[in-house]
Amino acid sequence: MSFSDYLEDKVLNHVFGGTSYTAPTTLYVGVFTSAASDTGPGTEVSGNGYARQSVAFTVSGTSPTTATSSAAVEFPEATGSWGTVTYAGVFDASSAGNMLAWAELTDPADFVTALPKTISTGDILRISAGNLKVTLG
Repeated sequence: MSFSDYLEDKVLNHVFGGTSYTAPTTLYVGVFTSAASDTGPGTEVSGNGYARQSVAFTVSGTSPTTATSSAAVEFPEATGSWGTVTYAGVFDASSAGNMLAWAELTDPADFVTALPKTISTGDILRISAGNLKVTLG
């Protein structure tokens, strides 16, 4: 996952600019049907039973240090089509708020191959534990 411009600004100002930044107590995952970027989220899914889901991370290692999702994230059953989900983002709020990090959904076997998911009525989107990773090297 890549940091958003918002989080990059907060971290740099906190570490080098003397401006305090308080980390959110709860993080949430949202999913998008169009590309996210450092400047902001893509088109987030809405309606049809969709809601951002809380996520916790475990931070470990050095060079690189990696924050890895510590449990599976399961979204509610879709009550209608969500479209094709291509990206995910981590937010500091269950709705609105600020996107902190984002990534294209990729195959967990290599974390490189794009892995879009079409979510139809009755589907449940799950992201397995360990499949959301933020690495700083």
